[in-house]
Amino acid sequence: MFGVPVTASINSPHLRKSGSRAVVSDLGDELGNGIENSHLHPVEVNGLKSASIPMVTVAVMPSPTLLWRFKVLLFLLWGFICSKIGWHSVMRMSVDLRDLFLYEAFLYYNPLLLLTTMVWLWGINLWVFSRSNVNYAKIFYLDQNHLTHREIWKCATWMTIIVPTSMTAYLYLYSHGEVSLAASQPVLLYFAVLMILIFPFDIFYFSSRYYLLRTLWRIVLPLQAITFSDFFLADILTSTAKVFSDMERSVCRMVHRQVATIAWFEADSVCGSHSIAIPLVLVLPYLFRFFQCLRQYRDSGEKSTLLNALKYSTAVPVIFLSALKYHVLPDSWTNFYRPLWLLSSVLNSLYSFYWDVTRDWDLSGFTRIFKFSKPNLYSHLLHGRTWVYVWVIGSNLILRCTWTYKLSSHLRHNYLTVFTIAALEIFRRFQWTFFRVENEWNKMNSRSNIQLSMNDPTNEEFKLFASTDHNV
Repeated sequence: MFGVPVTASINSPHLRKSGSRAVVSDLGDELGNGIENSHLHPVEVNGLKSASIPMVTVAVMPSPTLLWRFKVLLFLLWGFICSKIGWHSVMRMSVDLRDLFLYEAFLYYNPLLLLTTMVWLWGINLWVFSRSNVNYAKIFYLDQNHLTHREIWKCATWMTIIVPTSMTAYLYLYSHGEVSLAASQPVLLYFAVLMILIFPFDIFYFSSRYYLLRTLWRIVLPLQAITFSDFFLADILTSTAKVFSDMERSVCRMVHRQVATIAWFEADSVCGSHSIAIPLVLVLPYLFRFFQCLRQYRDSGEKSTLLNALKYSTAVPVIFLSALKYHVLPDSWTNFYRPLWLLSSVLNSLYSFYWDVTRDWDLSGFTRIFKFSKPNLYSHLLHGRTWVYVWVIGSNLILRCTWTYKLSSHLRHNYLTVFTIAALEIFRRFQWTFFRVENEWNKMNSRSNIQLSMNDPTNEEFKLFASTDHNV
């Protein structure tokens, strides 16, 4: 009872009690093979001693379903407590201070909340890949110790708990006058995230963290051949440009000790909203992807990589023309720079949409990404349905256009609107991932089939045509 090992007979009905899982040893041939770590006791039946029957040690474990329900209950209780404390903390502040303080608190925590959402959605991506027999481990060159969707969701669960808890503590401490303790909350959180990411010991999924850091290094310095995982992660970074921009603003205020103060409210200060660091951080992911395309052209000589590089270069004028609003005269902005910004925004949105549909995805036929090996409700609702493709193409076009809102620093006055658009961009990238990974998987299978055909000695006709090495 209560986790203490107990001794019971094999024929005991308690071993089969519902609601618990009995862990027993494999008896094999029972008396023939013998059982180690068990005891033999004579059993008397009808007054006669029968043969000795082995007694096994049984560890009674709670039902997985019961454990899952208990965890969900604790999670909901935690969410209710955080919401209640946070709400009462905000209501204690004056109306004038409330909006300014919430804007600041949102700046520190919204990047991590968006990254948490992305981790949850990445787990869903991996779950669909595992059900549809897409070998994502082979596509991304992962080893056998790579994280599964369950482990990804486990990480996302902890992120979901830690980030809002820190935010609740920040609100509570500030509203109760503990300004210095409140200011330490986002600092400790960012420091903990950094330490977990670069921790050099073999804990916290060390091989996966090393893989992530190595890929990020290859993105920053594309001095080697570009792999699929390199430019796939770089594409994701372009969707999180606003996340890293807000992180830079947060770290700037932490370094200059402006957390839980209103000193940052001056737009022209070093950490203000007019800082030149904002467009520089926003443009970095696009520059990384641009130089990757140039490296691919150097290695392969394919002209399509130059067209892809041109696509990423169209984001640069969107970012810097928007930043110019705070550094030029109002008339110059209205009459000259604003029309250029609008034109570059339309060009970037339409070019990116065209590339998604025609190059990154293969929509020539119904995709098999939602055709699961074991069909279920989700597979029935999504596989082969026309509305899925209408939704994906239509939403991708709309969200590509709204994404320029986030890249434009002069349109950041309503932080809730910007957060919503950032979350929608992460959702767009979540949809994009399904079709992009499947397209790469289909290409890998096609190359494998061609290689097998080339190695087939009976296929002389195919080898004859393949050896001409011409383009059609």
